[in-house]
Amino acid sequence: MTPGGAGVAQRHDQPTGGPAGLIGTGYDFGAAPGARSAVVDGPYGGDDGIHGPDDASCGRDGSVHRPLMTPGSPGDDGTGPGGDISTVLAARTAEEVLAGYLHQQSADFLRSLRLHRESGSDAEGAGEAAWQLRRAARRISATLHTFRPLTEEAWADQLRSELGWLSGTLAREQACAARRERLMAALQRLTGRGERPDRSDRQGRPDRGKRGDRTTTSSATGPAARAAGTPATSSTPAAEPDDGALSAGAARAGALLDRQLTLARTRAHSAALQALGSSRFHAVADSVAVLASEAPLARTAAERPAGEALPPLAEQAHRQLVEAVAALPLSRAGYPYNAAALSADQRQDAPWHQVRMLVRLSRYAREVLAPEYADTRLAEAGRALEWHRDAAEAAAAAAAAARTPRIAPATAYALGVLHADQRHEVEAARFAFGRVWLPRTPERKS
Repeated sequence: MTPGGAGVAQRHDQPTGGPAGLIGTGYDFGAAPGARSAVVDGPYGGDDGIHGPDDASCGRDGSVHRPLMTPGSPGDDGTGPGGDISTVLAARTAEEVLAGYLHQQSADFLRSLRLHRESGSDAEGAGEAAWQLRRAARRISATLHTFRPLTEEAWADQLRSELGWLSGTLAREQACAARRERLMAALQRLTGRGERPDRSDRQGRPDRGKRGDRTTTSSATGPAARAAGTPATSSTPAAEPDDGALSAGAARAGALLDRQLTLARTRAHSAALQALGSSRFHAVADSVAVLASEAPLARTAAERPAGEALPPLAEQAHRQLVEAVAALPLSRAGYPYNAAALSADQRQDAPWHQVRMLVRLSRYAREVLAPEYADTRLAEAGRALEWHRDAAEAAAAAAAAARTPRIAPATAYALGVLHADQRHEVEAARFAFGRVWLPRTPERKS
């Protein structure tokens, strides 16, 4: 390592690579990064809210469901490290498996970087290249995190930290764009007639269009709630937002959110461009180039069989996930419209966000060991938690806009309705995750 944390490209046993000036600065040494820095998140869908689940390894192609579970955990089907995975890893060393996977992801990273540079003014092409860049960065970082005992830890930890910085910087622009689209669509749904029938259809009388007209329905009956499997109506009557006040404030609320989120996206875009031109980024690129030819693995990795060294570390990652899920209030979240998620408390959302990152770590670890055995349950759980994260952040954006000084009462009211709608989405996402994770009781035969 270069003295004083000068960069991540130089190995302790190699001369400095690349031309002068490509070694970045600014790394602060500290404790080994945890799950947060090992898997960097972006907008919904694992990557950018456009591509959906972040790749085919999610099991969308109907791959065999063989989860790598701890014995006795929900979903354990007995195919742990002693099953098919051991067959895949037979006659290979830990170094061969890890180095092959890291070489592949590093090559994808460098290829995406070249495509990003060649995209020029093509915004769509640049966005696709940035998505691929972040995808490879997450997998490299997660692999170095999960299999840390088999790596040169100091070098790997620093590279992981720098990849987290890069991926997080590139994700912000896409996150702002996805959040804006989500909130604009929610406002249109709440104020329009496209997603809900007229009152004349529901109540058998003409819609008078007066302030104060109310009906008994729930604001969590949109497409998201239906996707989670929640019932179409709530057992507890809830008043529909006042259409007059909501319509009056929705246009201004939308304009305010559009202005704030567009400004945030512009700043994120400028930050991304600045990061891609910095010496710190060039140091990361140099490090990944080194990784593409020589993985920073410990000597023991070349001596130990892959079937003996890798599955226990992957099991450890999955065990951490199982323990984190056990701390979630899944029993309450399993009831539709339980109102537990309506409180906008970051401390309440934080355990769910942590579980989302642990789900990714567990899925990526299995991808290293046996990519042909995709775990569809982990993929579905990850999608539900991505939905949860997006809804929580959208609700926070609506609440932040409502705190803007000197806005009209009707605007604040519309933002409050929008905030409540997104918190209902949070509740529905928790319900969906519980249905995926918890084992279903088999029906009794009559």
